[in-house]
Amino acid sequence: MYITYYAILSALPIYLVRDLNASKMQVGLVVGTYTIASVLVRPFSGFALDRFGRRTIFLSALVLYTFLLTGYLVAITITSIILLRFAQGLTWGFTTVSGSTIAVDLIPASKRGEGIGYFALSTTLGMSVGPVIGLFVGHQWGYVTMFVSGCLISVVSLVFAYSVHLRKRFVVGKRIKLKWNSMFDKNSIRPSLNVFITMIAYGGLLSFIALYGREIGIQNASLYFLIFSFGIAAARLTAGKVFDKKGPRQIITICIILLILGFPLLALAKNEILFYSSAIIIGFGNGVIFPTFQSMVNNLAESTHRGSANSTLYTAVDLGMGFGMIMAGVIAQHISISAIFWISALVCAGGLLFFRCFVLKFYESHLNTIRTS
Repeated sequence: MYITYYAILSALPIYLVRDLNASKMQVGLVVGTYTIASVLVRPFSGFALDRFGRRTIFLSALVLYTFLLTGYLVAITITSIILLRFAQGLTWGFTTVSGSTIAVDLIPASKRGEGIGYFALSTTLGMSVGPVIGLFVGHQWGYVTMFVSGCLISVVSLVFAYSVHLRKRFVVGKRIKLKWNSMFDKNSIRPSLNVFITMIAYGGLLSFIALYGREIGIQNASLYFLIFSFGIAAARLTAGKVFDKKGPRQIITICIILLILGFPLLALAKNEILFYSSAIIIGFGNGVIFPTFQSMVNNLAESTHRGSANSTLYTAVDLGMGFGMIMAGVIAQHISISAIFWISALVCAGGLLFFRCFVLKFYESHLNTIRTS
């Protein structure tokens, strides 16, 4: 599923600029619309998972997601692509929350950090393979072939999703009413706000790294995603065990500092050495952020409210990425693409400050309360 997401996300900006004569601001709007739609549906996805069961929601959303991929074959204007991205973003909001919640349901609580780190490798693999497929197929055989490939890969994803089985209490669901507490988990709000801040920088990176590579003369910009994913994979294979043993204090602090250092390096890059070096630094730092915060919110949530806890977190992810993508488009249009990465470093510094001042103490105190109660 993530292969199709990153394949289209990486190739779409070039397709829009080259084939549809889109401006940089329009590129930011198109890629940002997807996450805006996800934001609108996230709260309801958490409620639906807890109310109707994980499997039913997951499979239904993934079927619609796969069907909407065919829309890229007929959407030939900026307006039609924006509408398509919005519709598919709605289904994406359900599929991602469903998949991660199912994974948490299957992972033993004592190894939650490690298990979520391993599960998060699925997004890393999609991030590494997807852009390579999207940019290579689009360059070699055209973007119609790339969109068809995405449809076929998504069908394979649907087959694997159908093979996942859960304990009955997670399949049947429970009787709850649609209200604020069933859509959002209050203990997840502070960690989710922290994720929102860091995802602003991530959204700008994803939407403009391919265009930035072309601008500074990098011939193979898709390699950035591959190296970036290696950094994420290395982080996710090791950070989960550190979290389970020592908690988030040290690992989150170190990795946000890496982001603060990595983005200026990317902004200064005028050759392949600096360009790809920033990929491994930012990749490692970013690879820890989401799975660690996801482990935190699931540690604070009751098992029957994991759907709402994960939807709260993913809402923050989408808000951050969507805001970052749109703002990156404005910055690129009126200043430069390199300015996006300078501002991203400042945003990450704000994220570190927020973590140390408002999130860490809250998490540690509430976790101790849960363990002693």
